[in-house]
Amino acid sequence: MAEYTYLVLSLPRGTTRDTARQIMTEHAEHGGWELDRLRLYPDGRRRIQLRRKVIRAVRTF
Repeated sequence: MAEYTYLVLSLPRGTTRDTARQIMTEHAEHGGWELDRLRLYPDGRRRIQLRRKVIRAVRTF
């Protein structure tokens, strides 16, 4: 089973779709994050949950 670490971003209302896409693209390209969930609230706020796999180093002899 894969183990993930999560990052939650909260964007205020009035943030355009293009700006939200740009922020998510930056995190994906430079941090290795992928989109897990995106929630758009009725008042215009966005809550974005990103995830990335935890890579554990295995000791070898």
